[in-house]
Amino acid sequence: MCGIVGGVAERNVVPILVEGLKRLEYRGYDSSGVAVLDDQGQIRRQRALGKIKSLEARINEAEHKLAGHIGIAHTRWATHGVPSENNAHPHVCNNQVAVVHNGIIENYQKLKQKQLELGYRFTSETDTEVVAHCVAEQLKHQPNLLKAVQTAIQKFEGAYALGVMSITEPNRLIAARKGSPLVIGVGIGEYFIASDVSALLPVTQNVIFLEEGDVADITRESLQIYNQSGEPVEREIRVSNLSSAAVELGEHRHYMHKEIFEQPQSIIDTLEGRITQDHVLVNAFGNKAEALFKDIQQVQIIACGTSYHAGLVAKYWFEDIIQLACQVEVASEYRYRNPVIQDKTLFVTISQSGETADTLAALQQVKAYAKKHSLSIPTLTICNAPESSMTRESDLVFLTHAGPEIGVASTKAFTTQLVSLALLLTSVGKVKGSMDEERETVIVHGLQKLPGLVQTALSHEDIIMQIANGFADKQNALFLGRGTMYPIALEGALKLKEISYIHAEAYPAGELKHGPLALIDESIPVIAIAPHDDLLEKLKSNLQEVNARGGQMIVFEDEKSDTSSDGTFTVVKTTTNVGRITAPITFNIALQLLAYHVALIKGTDVDQPRNLAKSVTVE
Repeated sequence: MCGIVGGVAERNVVPILVEGLKRLEYRGYDSSGVAVLDDQGQIRRQRALGKIKSLEARINEAEHKLAGHIGIAHTRWATHGVPSENNAHPHVCNNQVAVVHNGIIENYQKLKQKQLELGYRFTSETDTEVVAHCVAEQLKHQPNLLKAVQTAIQKFEGAYALGVMSITEPNRLIAARKGSPLVIGVGIGEYFIASDVSALLPVTQNVIFLEEGDVADITRESLQIYNQSGEPVEREIRVSNLSSAAVELGEHRHYMHKEIFEQPQSIIDTLEGRITQDHVLVNAFGNKAEALFKDIQQVQIIACGTSYHAGLVAKYWFEDIIQLACQVEVASEYRYRNPVIQDKTLFVTISQSGETADTLAALQQVKAYAKKHSLSIPTLTICNAPESSMTRESDLVFLTHAGPEIGVASTKAFTTQLVSLALLLTSVGKVKGSMDEERETVIVHGLQKLPGLVQTALSHEDIIMQIANGFADKQNALFLGRGTMYPIALEGALKLKEISYIHAEAYPAGELKHGPLALIDESIPVIAIAPHDDLLEKLKSNLQEVNARGGQMIVFEDEKSDTSSDGTFTVVKTTTNVGRITAPITFNIALQLLAYHVALIKGTDVDQPRNLAKSVTVE
């Protein structure tokens, strides 16, 4: 979602703010802007629709150089109001207060009506403008900007991360967060704020993660943080282990391509310290994991998008391999349908960012319900962000160690989520006695082979590029799979539609006769996944049904599967010697490459597809 950068320093902050915005581009945006207090203590602002390069051009072409020692900047992803320059942040009230905001002020209409009655003029359609006016109004009654912001935020319902500055105190920057992430970068004689650590890497690796309800009072000389009760607090300064190089493209054309090829290493990093030669280490999920896993009677997984697909794969694993009931649900549905929450349920949330709004809200809802009804519902978060909101809310945390993922379409985060869920499955089975040592060893050995299997799958890129050429004039595609390959088919369809804008659907192959077969003709490519497993013969029958109706069959198969003996299918021998755990992970790699190369053929924006954001931190 929207990205925030701000800073107060002895040097001109404008180049730092613009570079920070570039490093937040992956979050998704439609406009951007920068505001600074100049040497005369006046607010100066530039905004632009489109890419950051458009904002840079505005700054460079301005009659007067945009410069200042304190400033705020923003990339906007439209929620209230269409993408336009007027709706772009920062928003300014009476040339006195400037604000950037990530989140949604749910009661903005009520606040706006009162502010109109007070004579405030609105120049945008956004909810954020009420924040600027509210702070300006409080400055009439409060002794300083800090108190004005602390009072103003009491009036807001919803979620926000805020950066606020005012001409009344030209060396002071106020930051606040509730429901949306915000981090402070600590330099020498300077401080910065951002939505994401990656935006701060060019200037510092020393960071402070603001907690829910925190307000930070920042000058060049000092930093004081107040909790939601208004009490001064100390927050730990952490040294980020990210590097600038980790978020650079290197030799790759797009971040998505880079991240697809980083997956063997990401798997190695996720497994490191979590397994021995033959066993999984249960305490990798936390010191309390063994005690909590022992008593659970079922698993409930909550996630969104790609993470939801990872959960669907895990459902097959839990119920098939260790006979433990597992339910999987989309977070945005779960949190609003009054679900039946059973005692002794392991509640698992999955999120790349650890800030996904619906998933976080579902986690908080379940915790509150468990406390109210005295239920034993241990919570576990699987995510890629160590200081995210979900990691702080959960009893247990398992970090995927995927490294920075910049491309909006998730690749290595999904793969490492599946690896993490395989480790969870094995740990729970081991603790509950539903998995013997022999099965545990087989799974561990399979995971150890996985980086090599993925590397082999990546070696088929040239063949997949040739297949992608056939999608140049396609507008629809159908993905088929059975068992764990059905969620992988769902993920493959999602990837294709996300970045190539081709309408793609996925079905269990056995459902063809119940409707999807009506779509089949010579114009629609049908992509099937054919591992060498117990369902292979049934899948072959399904594929012949497609073939008989003129469908264009593309099959990613195990070397032993032999789905087409007459040569009418386009077949990619993707892998071999895979098991129930490693098969879905390995076959997914080919679908990622297919989506990427089809997007290249279609000429779309691979890393920043239209209308999408990387981190969905609002509903």
